[in-house]
Amino acid sequence: MANQIRLKKGYDIKLVGEATKEIVSTEAPKTYAIQPHEIRGLVPKLHVEVGDEVKCGSPLYFSKTQPDVFFTSPVSGEVVEIIRGEKRRILEVRILADGKISYENFGAAEPASLGRDGVKEKMLKSGLWALLRQRPYNRVAETNVVPKNIFISGFDSAPLAPDLNFALKGKESYLQKGIDALATLTDGEVFLGLSSKADNSTFASLKNVTMNAFNGPHPAGNVGIQIHHISPINKGDMVWTMNIQDVAILGKLFTEGIYDPERVVAITGSEIENPIYTKMRVGACLNTLSSKVKAGNVRIISGNVLFGSKVDINSYLGFFDQQITAIPEGDEPEFMGWLVPSDARPSISKTFLSYLTPNKKYRVDTGMHGENRAFVVTNEYEQVLPMDIYPVQLLKAILAGDLEAMEALGIFEVVEEDLSLCEFVCTSKQPVQQILSDGLTLIEKEG
Repeated sequence: MANQIRLKKGYDIKLVGEATKEIVSTEAPKTYAIQPHEIRGLVPKLHVEVGDEVKCGSPLYFSKTQPDVFFTSPVSGEVVEIIRGEKRRILEVRILADGKISYENFGAAEPASLGRDGVKEKMLKSGLWALLRQRPYNRVAETNVVPKNIFISGFDSAPLAPDLNFALKGKESYLQKGIDALATLTDGEVFLGLSSKADNSTFASLKNVTMNAFNGPHPAGNVGIQIHHISPINKGDMVWTMNIQDVAILGKLFTEGIYDPERVVAITGSEIENPIYTKMRVGACLNTLSSKVKAGNVRIISGNVLFGSKVDINSYLGFFDQQITAIPEGDEPEFMGWLVPSDARPSISKTFLSYLTPNKKYRVDTGMHGENRAFVVTNEYEQVLPMDIYPVQLLKAILAGDLEAMEALGIFEVVEEDLSLCEFVCTSKQPVQQILSDGLTLIEKEG
């Protein structure tokens, strides 16, 4: 029986465009790309050149700071382009898929028989280690560290997020093998967070894992919130996290000996014709979905509306993403602004009367509905952040560059997605996630 944890703070943003629970086949993209900038602190060094032939699982580049951490190809084909930015910074490594997927063979094995070093070696060679992240800082896990615990969230509470229990139906054996592999990497426990309000049948038979059931609004599904309520991170602690669909990919590595980075992705949002679930590989080009995006001025997001990245239809699925969202751009001016009563919209304020219809779903755009203002204390952040920290004071300590205050106020416990809802409710229109990102970079640089 999973331990029950009740969260009262938070806010569920209900939007139009939820995906129908049916996995629909879509056209396979011709090109794929792996983008180093998606990984915090990564300085890549190329392992391939334009014209090289690769298999699924062949190394494309590695980390200069951790040379044994490889990032590998999600498909087989030819390296056709390496996109660089300022100072020749590597932005993308693009692969032209050959239409058939051939795999590097890393060999099937039982994680328990390999032990920690054997599991680590197989994950590093296949590229799966790159999907394992560490807290604090949310960067690629350090290979020379044994984490205090490993955390997995079995549900996503973000707006229009995929139903992970549905997405992983039939992959129970892969999940179990992936959990067994992760268990060898820590002397602590592997924790799985579940929703007490959802179907968890896919996860019910899993062993070698400690389950906790969370009951509450978003951000209950964020793994950082779950860590805070199970085993908070103190200075000097190191814990690891992995997305649950990636745990199944890890399990397939040990079951069949191949790196197969295919996820079930929810194609969502009000500007999508007939939102669906479909199977996509990491780094897939999104242009095969162009027929599903409605005409007009549309924002396409790799991820969810709170924490995803703005992309265009010729961009690529993010390295960790399992959702694509399309909503209207909010660049049309509002007539007379706040002086005229506007349509109801999701809000924690009672100004827009949305609290009278708690189950209504909204078609929202990206408009800020106001300019950047003085950063004042309003108690709005505390209403939606179920953590025992002071978010406003933490952000102000970051802006002041006060390292000691940042530590004392809990910066080691949070990453950008944990405070993304604070940015949504912010009256001061502060770029909360960017401020926190700058703070994490600063405190890591200063040691």
